[in-house]
Amino acid sequence: MSCTTGPTGLGQENEPSEDDGVHMSMKKKQKMLRRWWEESRLLWRLAFPALLTEVLQFSIGFVTTSFVGHLGEVELAAVTVVENILDSSAYGVLFGMGSALDTLSGQAVGAGQLHRLGTYTQQSVDHLRRHGGGAVAGVRARAPLLRSVLHQPAAVAAAAGPYARWAIPRLFAHAANIPTLMFFQAQGSLWPAAAISGAALAAHAALTYAAVVRLGYGLRGAAVAGNVSHWLVVAAQLAYMTGGRFP
Repeated sequence: MSCTTGPTGLGQENEPSEDDGVHMSMKKKQKMLRRWWEESRLLWRLAFPALLTEVLQFSIGFVTTSFVGHLGEVELAAVTVVENILDSSAYGVLFGMGSALDTLSGQAVGAGQLHRLGTYTQQSVDHLRRHGGGAVAGVRARAPLLRSVLHQPAAVAAAAGPYARWAIPRLFAHAANIPTLMFFQAQGSLWPAAAISGAALAAHAALTYAAVVRLGYGLRGAAVAGNVSHWLVVAAQLAYMTGGRFP
């Protein structure tokens, strides 16, 4: 006996058509695209204010260099050497020493132990201030060695040495700034830090103009203006942290 099928075709298999495969592929791609967009938006929500904060704070050095450039070529070269070599290297050393706080902060927030977050931040500030800041400041105090180590002209090394020593206080500001920024990052609240950095950059431009151009204090005025601006960032961030803005 043979099996036959009626006009309704009940014995035939319902194989997916080519259009169904294309439709499923499109739905899969749309789902992946939506997931990528959601993750990318979340990433940039956290990364963009962090990036903006770093750019604004790093721009303080550019503002200093732009005003010092009006004093002369020697002064410009001296500040460029200090800002781009000594200051950037010092910040890198301090940031590397304080990077462990990033992991500890994430663990504390993930475990809901927010009281530990404050303890870790305070200990990191103290550690960087005593060890990192002190060591780097000692190296910077010997900036006249630039002439022999970096083969700088005598005039540039002579101007860079005093400027580097006058700018030592900002290293201790970095030692406090790095842990407080990581505190903001662990809480997922970096827009206040970005706003503080923007205000500090504007204040730095005004201070440097007054000290270098209006009052004529030269390199010393530029160094002091940079110190004040960096410490303004730290003071404002600490005030925000302790003002009941965080749980």
